[in-house]
Amino acid sequence: MDVLRPPLVRIGGRVYRKNLIQEQVLPHEEEEDFYAGPGDCADEPCDAFVVEETERGFQCRVEVPSPLYKYIIGKKGETKKRLETETRTSISIPKPGVEGEIVITGQHRSGVVSARTRIDVLLDSFRKKQPFTHFLSFALNQPAIQEKFLQFKEEVLEKCSKDHGVSSSLFQNPAKLHLTLGTLVLLNEQEIQKACDLLQRCKEDFVDQITGGQPLTVEVAGVEYMNDDPAMTDILYAKVHMKDGSDRLQMVADQLVERFVASGLMLKEWDRVKLHATVMNTLFRKDPTEERNNTMTGKSSFKERESFNGQNILKLFENFYFGEVQLDSVRLSQRFSSDASGYYATSGQLCFS
Repeated sequence: MDVLRPPLVRIGGRVYRKNLIQEQVLPHEEEEDFYAGPGDCADEPCDAFVVEETERGFQCRVEVPSPLYKYIIGKKGETKKRLETETRTSISIPKPGVEGEIVITGQHRSGVVSARTRIDVLLDSFRKKQPFTHFLSFALNQPAIQEKFLQFKEEVLEKCSKDHGVSSSLFQNPAKLHLTLGTLVLLNEQEIQKACDLLQRCKEDFVDQITGGQPLTVEVAGVEYMNDDPAMTDILYAKVHMKDGSDRLQMVADQLVERFVASGLMLKEWDRVKLHATVMNTLFRKDPTEERNNTMTGKSSFKERESFNGQNILKLFENFYFGEVQLDSVRLSQRFSSDASGYYATSGQLCFS
């Protein structure tokens, strides 16, 4: 990361620099041992999960996506053995790649509760390290918008190609123009289905009331940059606003994210969703397949980036009009995928009408 160009965080109308700490990824990251010490074996409160009494003692089941099993097992099974020894329980884990439940059994309720609590801490720690797999999006790839975007690209390259760092590789794939509301880590079909079900509940609970069951008419116009120095731009985006001047699009976005954060499916990154459509990104220069869906920090944020001078672009295209679009659905989009239209594959969607 270039310490001179840290990501910006907008809180309460103010802009703060977010200095990132790059974590060192060790060869056996999955073997890290996040267990509580011996003094933490007391009976923790267990209101969040069910402990069943059986003929031989007590039992608790926890649904865990198979990609996370290895973090409970640890190197040569050391994490699992340690958990079992310190909590005096037995932990049964499905075979790798087989979806199922981890079952904790023990003679004492306190031991089962302690094991479950530690497993939850382990899973939470490592889930946060997983790259996101899906994101909530509004598609902006309608033909008219794509046509204007290609015009924008052509004119930028014609008038600004001599500016430092400007090249054709910086531009977004027009078929994948979109607004990102938030990102998710969904590691199996059950979690994907949970996200789809939540989308439908959101439709019933508040989206229909905000939209009136009709598409939202949005205008895409003007460009802006993410960082605080236009001469060293990493991300240039198109601005969006409701044609009628209302804040209904922002309301839908903010309330969706709030609901997904509350469900545990999404981490809260911003006070409110920043509605923008990325049109140029220096990450594309390094890896054309890396189509970033947002400006949140992730592992790829630490790639070496070559910024570009966006001063002339901002001056010449400050009010460039990309067009008007009818937003009729929120999609649960799959990262690094494409459907027949060239847009991201859709795992589920919330339709306004």
